[in-house]
Amino acid sequence: MNRLELILSGVLMFSTLLNIGLIVFVRGSIVRLLSVSEELGDLQQMVNSFANHAKSVYEMEMFYGDETLSHLLEHAVSFNEQLETFEYIYSLTAAEELDNAGNTLDDDTENTEVEEN
Repeated sequence: MNRLELILSGVLMFSTLLNIGLIVFVRGSIVRLLSVSEELGDLQQMVNSFANHAKSVYEMEMFYGDETLSHLLEHAVSFNEQLETFEYIYSLTAAEELDNAGNTLDDDTENTEVEEN
């Protein structure tokens, strides 16, 4: 082997190792991102459920007009709206779950709108 072949072999080996390392890193990053996306989606559902529950308690005859519950309801709704700003993150796994279930993303959007009203 001459010197050029040694240099090219070294560059090829370095490039191969670098590419393998990048693939492992990117795969790990994607797995972590999808995990965070799932957790944010679960958190969004929990907050939405809490807001709906607080609203149903506030609308009960014995609690209707209670200022403490009114403020709690406002806080839950504002927190829910704040979490919706992260929809682009938790929609990553929501779209994947919908594809696995055979539903469309439009069906999920319609269900969310009904639950909010």
